[in-house]
Amino acid sequence: MQTPVPTVTPREVHQWQLDGKEFSFLDIREIHEVNVSRLTETHIPMAFCLSRNAEIPRTHPVVVYCRAGARSAATVSALMTKHGFDNLFSLEGGMTAWCAAFSPEEEVG
Repeated sequence: MQTPVPTVTPREVHQWQLDGKEFSFLDIREIHEVNVSRLTETHIPMAFCLSRNAEIPRTHPVVVYCRAGARSAATVSALMTKHGFDNLFSLEGGMTAWCAAFSPEEEVG
């Protein structure tokens, strides 16, 4: 039986920001998407997340995001299964949901 992927909504993450909770974002989109919009400077394309897993913090929650949420869910699942991460969350709806909630005028990469 596969472990469910932990998720977090844009509104929950926004509340974490307001509460001053320690966490990081990890953008796993392709460079052409990141060039359009971003939430963080921390970027590891999905294809390299498993091989570059040492660059992902384990000491606090990490919100992994892509454009719509499917890639981030798959990446979180793979990192949990193959490398034992227990602090990762997939951003529900990805950058599309974030922009819809907080900056609808922003183009989604």
